[in-house]
Amino acid sequence: MKLLDSFGPNPRLVRMFMAEKGIELPTEQIDLLGGENRQKSYTERNPGGQMPALELDDGSLLAETTTICEYLEEKYPTPAIIGNTAENRAQSRMWVRRIELNITEHIYNGFRYAEGLDLFKDRLYCIPEAADGLKAKARDQLQWLDGLLAGKDYIGGDSVGLADMILYCCLDFAQGVGQPIEPSLQNVNAWFARMDARPSAAASLHANSEAVGMKG
Repeated sequence: MKLLDSFGPNPRLVRMFMAEKGIELPTEQIDLLGGENRQKSYTERNPGGQMPALELDDGSLLAETTTICEYLEEKYPTPAIIGNTAENRAQSRMWVRRIELNITEHIYNGFRYAEGLDLFKDRLYCIPEAADGLKAKARDQLQWLDGLLAGKDYIGGDSVGLADMILYCCLDFAQGVGQPIEPSLQNVNAWFARMDARPSAAASLHANSEAVGMKG
């Protein structure tokens, strides 16, 4: 297998997941900022054009971060992050869906349609007039999550899970592009500090993050 990797919070998520599991794979760097992932040579293999992607041993490609992480969990089941029982895996997938649909997708599109518009306007359909509303929706849902995190170390309970990594990589990126965590969200901020202190947080940062000036 080979990871088609790049700068960005989504590729960082897969790198963080791999670091937590102790997985090492060969990588091929794709220039996301330069638009290499939108070129025909890439989209013929991954029609979504997004990063990252996982090239399997038979040459086929897997995209979508959650799908890649679930595949890696099945190939390398120890230590279990998504879960080692049907019940654990169902709980993990429930929280992943809640975090992605209610929070991270709104944050990312809020960025793409506003601060990142120059980068994305020729790559995907953008709705600039929706940016403020999407950011507000994300803030509202983070307030909801803040209440649920009371007394918990991680989103799903006592151990770090995929939903934690999804949200952490998003929020760490968002803070550098105009969407900081509200100081009033005490539980979310305490959770973020716990995630930020994990060795996988530093290990997953792309080498170009400092030069780009964003966490990805």
